[in-house]
Amino acid sequence: MLSEEQLSFYSKNGYLMLDSVYTSEEIEECSLEYNKLFQAKQNTSKLEATWKGDWTPSSSSDALKVLSIHNLQCHGAVFTRMLLNQRLVDAVSELIGSPNVLLHHTKAHIKPPGVGAPFPTHQDYHYFPFKNDSMVAVFIHLDDSDVENGGLAVFPGSHKLGPQDNASNVPTHFYVSQTKFPLDEATPIIAKKGQVVIFSYLLVHGSYQNTSDRIRRMLLFQMMSAEDEPLEKVHLSPCHGMVLRGVNVKHNADIDKRHQS
Repeated sequence: MLSEEQLSFYSKNGYLMLDSVYTSEEIEECSLEYNKLFQAKQNTSKLEATWKGDWTPSSSSDALKVLSIHNLQCHGAVFTRMLLNQRLVDAVSELIGSPNVLLHHTKAHIKPPGVGAPFPTHQDYHYFPFKNDSMVAVFIHLDDSDVENGGLAVFPGSHKLGPQDNASNVPTHFYVSQTKFPLDEATPIIAKKGQVVIFSYLLVHGSYQNTSDRIRRMLLFQMMSAEDEPLEKVHLSPCHGMVLRGVNVKHNADIDKRHQS
């Protein structure tokens, strides 16, 4: 169970760092499978996921890049085991105030040494808005992470401001005002391999350019309360709505009768 101090910190700041969610063996197993998956996909898929738009700092260049794979649970059982970790889903349940936790989607990003592109400050809300804003991101560090190798940065308490205006000139890439929320004024998350950060999808966050000689790998799960409702039916990934804890209280996962034999 989370302590009152942890719950209070999350309520005030919109994020929480957790230790010991996964064992070192679980992180190592995931890390090895993660590397194999990216290696296998290198020659068969377009992995480039650098953020588009006119936010790009003048220091950026076409050489900067981020590699990404979505729907990890559809690629390997180890990622499904990571999703169903009891300590993780129990913590998410407490933070969102519901015993029933559903999957929204999963993805992984790699920032290569020296050329890992930054992400502008943004809210995940704009990509998949929900009525009660129960959505959280679970950010699993597969490497030690800091400012130099492109780590996560947040604006504590910004989740209380509600949805911010979209400043992007690219309809599919949302970000907030880079003047109001400049990345260099954000709070860096300094994390060790295996540490987990859970944050509200309303929290303004971004990440730095990887200027180091170290890789930065992350695994991200987005989860929400089964009682919540999407404001738009967008970003419907494979396994969307998978029950990670409790039950699907809306009973809206029935197979379409047109496809029954």
